[in-house]
Amino acid sequence: MKTIVAALLTWALAAMATSPMHGETLDEIYAKAKAEGALSIYGGGPARLYEGWIKEYEARFPGVKVALTGGFAGGLAPAIDKQIAAKKLEVDFVTFQAVQEFIRWKHEGVLLPFKMEGYEALDPRFRDPDGAYTPIAVFAIAPAYNTKLVAPADVPRSAVDFLKPAFKGRLITAYPHDDDATLFAFHTIVKKYDWSYMDGYMANEPKFIQGHLGVVRSVAAGESIATFDMMLHHTMVEKGEGKPIEVAFPASDAIPIWGQLGAIFKDAPHPTAAKLWLQWYMAKEQQSRIGTWSARRDVAPPFGLKPILEYNVANDLAEIVTDPARLAELRRRFEGYTGEIKNKGGIR
Repeated sequence: MKTIVAALLTWALAAMATSPMHGETLDEIYAKAKAEGALSIYGGGPARLYEGWIKEYEARFPGVKVALTGGFAGGLAPAIDKQIAAKKLEVDFVTFQAVQEFIRWKHEGVLLPFKMEGYEALDPRFRDPDGAYTPIAVFAIAPAYNTKLVAPADVPRSAVDFLKPAFKGRLITAYPHDDDATLFAFHTIVKKYDWSYMDGYMANEPKFIQGHLGVVRSVAAGESIATFDMMLHHTMVEKGEGKPIEVAFPASDAIPIWGQLGAIFKDAPHPTAAKLWLQWYMAKEQQSRIGTWSARRDVAPPFGLKPILEYNVANDLAEIVTDPARLAELRRRFEGYTGEIKNKGGIR
């Protein structure tokens, strides 16, 4: 019996050591990643979200060079799908806001499950139970305004405030039919105030631009004076740089939130370097500096804010974007208000 138990224990330990889910230490992963020598990241949103972290990573782990390919999810996901189909995958790690793509890729079996050290600290409401993808941050969309151009008494505290004549011609958002996070924000408002809200909003002659980088720059520069479609972490970065911009937390409206996902591909050319990135970035030390809420329950909220789930939030983005018929109808209906994309945005 002792011999059988010992054999079973040896087999179990060996299986754990060879499993992609096995929790190796950072140094153990680094030793293997150095042999790969490179890491390819595809990241949605402004490049500045990644460049500082990439510099830190390369300094912390000499010998692993990072290449970043930025863009919008609508362009990155199809490019990755083509690589997968051609069996010539170039990307190791991907992150963007289109949660439906991660759910689809998991279903297709192309992701590499990896539960980094500290996985159990991740809030179950954001993490994948199998570790196929990881919530690397929790993002929120909250109203913001230019502090030089909006008087304290006029700060918008509800979606209805954006219908006031004082904001006519001075509002901006991303295109809701092009950006799922913006669609989520619009949908959250329409769900509460009905579609008639869109008639009043469009009567105020808002501007639309592709991507949230253009939104924050427009408000910070005073070209627009307010928006209900600002990524909160963008607002805080601009504010920290001395720009005249501030968050306007709603009095009662729900704040749209979601877990920004990241994943490693099963056939990635540098899978260990990607594991190293994820385990390093998801450690408490780094997560406490990401400038937004962490999905880790053992990391304090940023900027002295409350834990994200203590606010009135809408956290149903995944339900919307994984229902193809519903998503297509919402995009079609919002495009009927905004028209086709005319103001193209950037990622730098």
